[in-house]
Amino acid sequence: MTDTAAYSPRNRALENFHIVLWLIKDMCWCMLWKPFALIMIVPTFIFALFITYNSRNNRAELFNNIAVLMWILANSTWMIGEFYFQDGLKNIAFVFFLSGLVLIFYYYISNSLRHKEKNN
Repeated sequence: MTDTAAYSPRNRALENFHIVLWLIKDMCWCMLWKPFALIMIVPTFIFALFITYNSRNNRAELFNNIAVLMWILANSTWMIGEFYFQDGLKNIAFVFFLSGLVLIFYYYISNSLRHKEKNN
């Protein structure tokens, strides 16, 4: 796994389509179209999982895509909590948000230290 492995235009196209899925899911959430919003969790998460798997050879992309997975889980948990649990799942959503944030911090700190060691 490297930080500089090529990232294909196909993966970028998948990411762009993934944004469409995510926007549809969030629009359904906003409009309180519960069944459609819940259904859209599945393709949104599956696409993100596929993109993450495809990025496994590029450390930077992999860490960022895992954080996106955590973001989708947090976002979906929050939505389900609003729909069915009087907004009572925010603590679980927070754990997913925090996990993604910690992962990104870990990547950037370790990457910074790695580059610092190379330059010394």
